[in-house]
Amino acid sequence: MADRTDEYTWFFRTEFRSVVRTAYLVLHDVQRAEDVAQDAFTQLYVHWPKVSRYERPEAWVRRVAIRRAVKILQRDRRRTELERVDAPIASDPLAYDDELARALGELPPQQRAAVALFYLEDRPVAEVAEIIGCSPSTAKVHLHQARKRLATILGEEWVDDVV
Repeated sequence: MADRTDEYTWFFRTEFRSVVRTAYLVLHDVQRAEDVAQDAFTQLYVHWPKVSRYERPEAWVRRVAIRRAVKILQRDRRRTELERVDAPIASDPLAYDDELARALGELPPQQRAAVALFYLEDRPVAEVAEIIGCSPSTAKVHLHQARKRLATILGEEWVDDVV
């Protein structure tokens, strides 16, 4: 039992900040990112005997964190849409001075996660796909659509490229 706890503690100390950063890149909210990472590591602890034998347990914990972050964003979007029906449009609580951060905030959650992992964390497409829980071809589609949408939002010329 002590070995299990020692291994988990080492893994937690090694990976926690990185998982928080990944969640932050999706959520743009430090507190929520820390909460998501804590939830993911709680799940990891429950499943540690099995997950610790995986080739890449860090991908497992990131997948849990990203799925949770995407669910939070989807829930927030639904809530915002429902509030807009009854109330005048309020200012966006996730407004940023940084134009790119604002543009990223307009992407659907899966595209935002793919962009954060691929461009901001410099992960290969196969790893992006594994973490967000889709095929590599679907991850490429998310990245392609995100680049196209970001070009439109930022007023840039769209160049059709391949990942």
